[in-house]
Amino acid sequence: MRRLTRRLTKNERGAALLEAAVTIPLILVISVATVEFGREYQTWQVLTNAAREGARIAILSGTTDAEVRGAVNNYMSIGRLNTLSAGNIDVNRTAPLGPTTGSQITVNYPFNFMVLGPVMKLINRSSTIGAPLVMSAVAVMRNE
Repeated sequence: MRRLTRRLTKNERGAALLEAAVTIPLILVISVATVEFGREYQTWQVLTNAAREGARIAILSGTTDAEVRGAVNNYMSIGRLNTLSAGNIDVNRTAPLGPTTGSQITVNYPFNFMVLGPVMKLINRSSTIGAPLVMSAVAVMRNE
């Protein structure tokens, strides 16, 4: 029985090295981007739920804006996000909801990409891609 093995010539080995040099960085970038956008989506979910939690507190009579901001910050700390300053949480208790009014909570959060931002800064120093992305979540509930 004859062996069907074939030896690679020098040119073919060089082509295989070149193909690996091109595909490995692409696979790494795709993998890192998947993780980064997963983090971004998870952060957006925590912000949305924090805004809802703040709206639940805001619709109760007798609660203060400080209590609403405290509830939002508490939910964010449970979700492993840095808590926000009072200027990033907007409380509007007179938002129009048809014939009634409601409480509208807006949460703004600066999101930083851990890997993609610094990599883009290495490629192009004047790139704005590495700057924080301001994410916003809004929740509105009818006042009681």
